Amino acid sequence: MKRTNVVILGAAGRDFHNFNTYFRNNEAYNVVAFTATQIPDIAGRKYPPELAGSLYPEGIPILPEEELPEILRKFSVEQVILAYSDLPYDYVMHTVSWILSLGSDFRIIGPNNSMLKSNLPLIAVLAVRTGSGKSQTTRKIGKILRNMGKRVAVIRHPMPYGDLLLQKCQRFGTYDDLRKNKCTIEEIEEYEPHIMEGNLVFAGVDFEEILKAAEKEADVILFDGGNNDWSLYHANLKITVADPHRLGHESSYFPGEVNVRQADIIIINKANTAPKGNVEKLTENLKKLNPKARIIIANSPIIVENPNLITNKRVLVVEDGPTLTHGDMKYGAGYIAATNYKAKEIIDPKPFAVGSIKQTYKKYPHLIDVLPAMGYGDTQMKELEETINASDCETVIIGTPIDLGRLLSIKKSTVRVKYELDEQGPIKLETILEEFLQKFPFEK
Repeated sequence: MKRTNVVILGAAGRDFHNFNTYFRNNEAYNVVAFTATQIPDIAGRKYPPELAGSLYPEGIPILPEEELPEILRKFSVEQVILAYSDLPYDYVMHTVSWILSLGSDFRIIGPNNSMLKSNLPLIAVLAVRTGSGKSQTTRKIGKILRNMGKRVAVIRHPMPYGDLLLQKCQRFGTYDDLRKNKCTIEEIEEYEPHIMEGNLVFAGVDFEEILKAAEKEADVILFDGGNNDWSLYHANLKITVADPHRLGHESSYFPGEVNVRQADIIIINKANTAPKGNVEKLTENLKKLNPKARIIIANSPIIVENPNLITNKRVLVVEDGPTLTHGDMKYGAGYIAATNYKAKEIIDPKPFAVGSIKQTYKKYPHLIDVLPAMGYGDTQMKELEETINASDCETVIIGTPIDLGRLLSIKKSTVRVKYELDEQGPIKLETILEEFLQKFPFEK
C-alpha cells in the first residue's frame, strides 16, 4: 500500500504529540518532516528513531518552516498538518492558502484523534491566549485539591526544547530536578511554582508514558495547558481562562475559540486591571459562543516585595517572555507594579539588548519599555543576563513567575512581583471542585 507523504508544522509541542498519537504506528502515512517556528533553535534537529517508532528507523528531520515549499517539492508531500497554536485566524487562513497554492492538502488533527484517556479524574486548565492567567489558575486548583486531601499530579503541556530522547518522560519533585534536567527559563517558569506548592510535575514528549507515570502517584490529574492549545487528554472538567485585556480574541484566535466552546467553566481573569466595559463585553461574547458554561469573574492582584525599591526609582521591567511575544501583550504584572508604585522612570531596554534579545525586539515591534524574559537555552539566558546588567536602571522589576535571580547573576537591586487568582462573586472554584470530586469513588 502506498503511504501518504505528510509534513507536520509545529513548534516542539503539539506536533510531536499528534505524531505519537495518530501517525507513529499508522502505516497509511509517511511523515517526511516536522517544521519548526515560534521557538528559537528547535529546527536543525531530528525526532529520534527511539521515539519515532519502527516505521521511522532513521528518525524524522525537523526543518525551518520557511523551507516548506522546497520540502513539499522534494518529498512529493500530499498533506500538511498544522500543529501549533496561539494563532490569529488570518494567519491560519494565509497558511492554508500558502499550502494550497503549493498543491498539498491542508489538515488539522482534531481532539478525538489526538486526546488520550486517563484512568483517574482529570481536570484540564486551558486558555484563550498565552498569558491569560492559566498557570495561576492551575496553582489555585492544585492548592484546593491538596487541602481536600488529594494527591495532585500536574502534567504540563509539552516544552521539549532540549534532548528529546532524555525528555521522553520527565518528573519534577524538587528544585534540583529542574537543574538536573537543564530546564530553560520558560520550563522553570511553569514547573517551579507547582513544585514549591507541593505538586508533582510531569512533562516531556511522550504523553502516554507521562500519563502512566503520573497516575502511579496521584489521585487527580491536573493538565496545565500551554499557549492556547486544547487538552492532550480527555478531561472530566474543562476550565478555560479568558483575558479582558484582549477583547475579541476569544473568537479570533486558533484554537482558543475551541477551548471556549468546549469549556465547562470559563474564568474571566484580570478584571481588576481590565479597560472599562471589557469584562461585560467579554461576558456577552463568551455566552454567545458557549451558553452552557459557568462564568467566573476573577481579579489578578499583584503582590510586590520591597515596593520602596520602585518608588521614585529608574526601573527596568522584565516580564514573562511568551506572554509578550506570541501572546501579543504589551506589558504584564511588572509594568503594572512600576505604575502603581510610581517609579520615577520605566527605562527602554532596547538600547541595551544583545544577541537574540535584540532580534526579539525586531520580530515583535509592539514591545516598548519592557524586557521579555527570553531563555530557551544557555546562550539566550546569558544574553538576557547581559542585557539586564547593561541597562541604565536602579531597580529590576521581575514580573515573571520565578525569581530570575536564581538563574541569572543580576548586578542590580531586584523586586519580585507575584500574582494570584482571586474569584469575585458567588461562583467559587472550591465549590466547583467539591461538586466535581463527588462524582468519583476515592479510596478512604
